[in-house]
Amino acid sequence: MKLNVTSVLLYGNLKIKIEMYRQILTFIACLITLNSFSQSTQFTKSMDDLSTRLVTDQEVAGVNVLIFKDGEVLYNKAFGYADTKTKQPLRTNHIFRIASQTKAVTSVAVMKLLEQGKILLDDPISKYIPQFKDPKILDKFNPVDSSYTTISAQREITIRDLLRHTSGIDYPVISDDTRMKTIYAKAGVVTGIGSKGTLKEKMELLAKQPLRNQPNTAFTYGLNTDVLGYLVEIVSGVSLDTFFQKNIFEPLQMTDTQFKISQDKANRLVSVSEKTDKGFAKVNHPIYENSGVDYPLADGIYLSGGAGLTSTTADYAKFLQMLLNKGIYNGQRILGAKTIELMITNQLSQEVISHGDPDFRFGLGFELVTDENKFARSPSVGTFSWGGAFNTHYWADPKENIIGLIYTQEYFPTSYNDLGTLYKNVVYANLEAE
Repeated sequence: MKLNVTSVLLYGNLKIKIEMYRQILTFIACLITLNSFSQSTQFTKSMDDLSTRLVTDQEVAGVNVLIFKDGEVLYNKAFGYADTKTKQPLRTNHIFRIASQTKAVTSVAVMKLLEQGKILLDDPISKYIPQFKDPKILDKFNPVDSSYTTISAQREITIRDLLRHTSGIDYPVISDDTRMKTIYAKAGVVTGIGSKGTLKEKMELLAKQPLRNQPNTAFTYGLNTDVLGYLVEIVSGVSLDTFFQKNIFEPLQMTDTQFKISQDKANRLVSVSEKTDKGFAKVNHPIYENSGVDYPLADGIYLSGGAGLTSTTADYAKFLQMLLNKGIYNGQRILGAKTIELMITNQLSQEVISHGDPDFRFGLGFELVTDENKFARSPSVGTFSWGGAFNTHYWADPKENIIGLIYTQEYFPTSYNDLGTLYKNVVYANLEAE
């Protein structure tokens, strides 16, 4: 092809313009990269500042924080001490007593049985555990001698009731009802946190106790998920720890989550601390119903589906990511997408809501953010969350694809309800920056 002067000039001008546009795009890309780095640094600084302040001000002895966004680690740091006596620094791979975070794992196990066609949500629990047949409701209570009378329940407790805590079963020690605490203590009903015995004997003992209220009339946070753990054993034919290991932990590669910690991992168990006049001190005395504080290392502890597990932030993040991924993690399907959708749908009736916190919503194992209570919470509608008695917290936000885990180890923490919220507020304030 022959080129005349005009075509050469046009070709030259085109090359100049292309090079100019290339330089402009490169400049813009550099600005975006620098801006992203600046914003990421601001997020990290905000998280660092909060964690450092909490440790410095003796709000926590140590805190491990892991934040995921879109399946990638956004933040993973540990501050303070794993042991306040030896001053051992807390590390991100330390193992924590996650207590009631066990409930979500047990709930997933129950839903696996549902998917296998072995149970129905509205089956009475007495179909599988006959000792719960014909439950009684606490009527009159005499505080002088702890005697009481009962009335018949209007209906049986269902599996759905247990998953959403509307059965009427209460908790020993931490209940706000002194009548129930007294009845449970006298009968020997325990929390499941380091409690000795077997799941079978503890649940059959619980079945003999009166219910606090009629089923499906109130949200009563109690030993419901321990009963579900026993249900899993009965229906599956294997122990709860074996079911967890085969059906959840192994597929998700959760290698640091267990009821009992092996000796080769014992040095990674975080000590429990408590607040004193002189700051935090290591707990060496018995906890709850005279249980040893190092129960994760002990033999003879019953497999509590509501409070027994220990884990790391990294392990539990895999579990939550599976739920956000609609049941799949690393090519392994644990639950179906529609099953998870059901789990994160509010299960509390208007009657239940009217008798409790009007802004509280709960699914099949988790607290929920819904359109009705979003005004009070930073995370998106659809977010599910819960925590554990030693001041551990988690949340998972399907809309923003965010997972948050905040772990400490405190005995009867004073800041339990605040800690998770503090971190959520900082994360979501910096969300646009990311």
